[in-house]
Amino acid sequence: MIFNSWQFLVFFPVVTVLYFTLTMQFRKPLASQVFLLIASLFFYGYGNPGYLGLILFSVLITWLGALLMERVEKEGGGSPGLRKKCILALVLTLNLGLLFWFKYCTFFVETCYALAGLLGRTRKAGWEALDILLPVGISFYTFQALGYTIDVYRGEVRAEQSLLHYALFVTFFPQLVAGPIERTRHLLPQLKRAWGFDYERVCSGLRLAAWGLFKKVAVADRLGVYVNAVFDAPQAYPAAALALGLFFFSFQIYGDFSGYSDIAVGTARVLGFDLSVNFRSPYFSRSLRDFWRRWHISLSLWLKDYLYIPLGGSRKGSWQVNLLLTFLISGLWHGAAWHFVVWGLLHGLFQVAERALGLGEGKGAGKYLHGLRTFALVSFAWIFFRANTLQEGLFISARLLALPAELPGVLKGLPQSGLINTVRLAFQLGGSTHGVISPIPRFGITQAGLSLIFISLVLMGDELKRRGRFRLRKLSLIPRWALYYALILTVFLSWNSGASLFIYFTF
Repeated sequence: MIFNSWQFLVFFPVVTVLYFTLTMQFRKPLASQVFLLIASLFFYGYGNPGYLGLILFSVLITWLGALLMERVEKEGGGSPGLRKKCILALVLTLNLGLLFWFKYCTFFVETCYALAGLLGRTRKAGWEALDILLPVGISFYTFQALGYTIDVYRGEVRAEQSLLHYALFVTFFPQLVAGPIERTRHLLPQLKRAWGFDYERVCSGLRLAAWGLFKKVAVADRLGVYVNAVFDAPQAYPAAALALGLFFFSFQIYGDFSGYSDIAVGTARVLGFDLSVNFRSPYFSRSLRDFWRRWHISLSLWLKDYLYIPLGGSRKGSWQVNLLLTFLISGLWHGAAWHFVVWGLLHGLFQVAERALGLGEGKGAGKYLHGLRTFALVSFAWIFFRANTLQEGLFISARLLALPAELPGVLKGLPQSGLINTVRLAFQLGGSTHGVISPIPRFGITQAGLSLIFISLVLMGDELKRRGRFRLRKLSLIPRWALYYALILTVFLSWNSGASLFIYFTF
């Protein structure tokens, strides 16, 4: 089930009403916790019930592994540290083995065949028939469950005795499919009690969820019309069209993923739970290091605490190698393809270069130049994130280098074609130019203008919200409800008949 679907618009109010009814009817939280677990499993298994077996297996293995490690430590005896390491290794192997099989097996075998082909070996017949379906959200809940197991191994948290509480921690539906990747000490204690109805908290959660839905439906999905067209057939478009597609994708993925996170945090807040902040205005960053402190924060912290620091971080060995390896893993985590690996390595190389050149975040007017540089580098790397293959990513990168050479030709036609037709021709927007029908008839000049307005609203709204300078509840009644109605109307007018998946659902 996805947030931007009619099914969820029915599911969530029903779950909310029943949850608060149970919390008021029963003094102990057991009934509401059992109900919330059932609702979360229904949410996850709605599209494909077969996924439930995998997530429940991961829950059971990590829960039992943590209990065994704690028992070994209490019992003492010979080599408790070694036994704990063996248990941890087994849990990691089982969970990462499942992740490898479903997400990386095809990529690994295809890579082996490609290498064998370079050595003159023939491809094994019948491999094309193998089709492994990727379970939704497996990367997210696997990392969350493994984070808990590692925390218990390190002695940072106690092993959870209740399977109910732990299963709810892993499967809690607002953040199950695409995060935030929650830490044990932050979320698990909250799930051990039932939260009563709080009007202010419910209103705050609904406002945040509505804002996230606006970013997904009115911004990301609108931009996706143009982005999907140019990235799915990059050879058919001029450099200007590809540049605009890349610019739009930078905000499509932000609206899509931060929109999901806002809905997740907002719906959890309605029920009384506090999820981690996953975005803090990343496109206002003034360095790549600052960007990763603001973008997908829960994954960045997870990789830092469970990968980068254990590798040695910046204290021992070569920090450059540790950083590049961390971002290589980050790229692979996002997708089993070489273009994702290149995307991750680019971010690692950018950070290494920034530190080597001593590029800070700037002060005064200089900070804006650093901000533009950061946005340009992040956007360039998005080429390989969005491209369908590594070859297409390289093609688009090379094509964009031809943009300065194309501009004089575009401007040359300005007197004959007029401004609007010239823009349409350059960016292949909707409409007819010189008898040529654009392949994107649903995305014209008006739609592009609205998209730029919505992008500006999202950037300003998120930044004001982050700084605590924008509080809708402080507005008087008429302007506040005018904004509510405008937001709701825009969402419904932008709503497509078929709800589009969130981009990060595929990871």
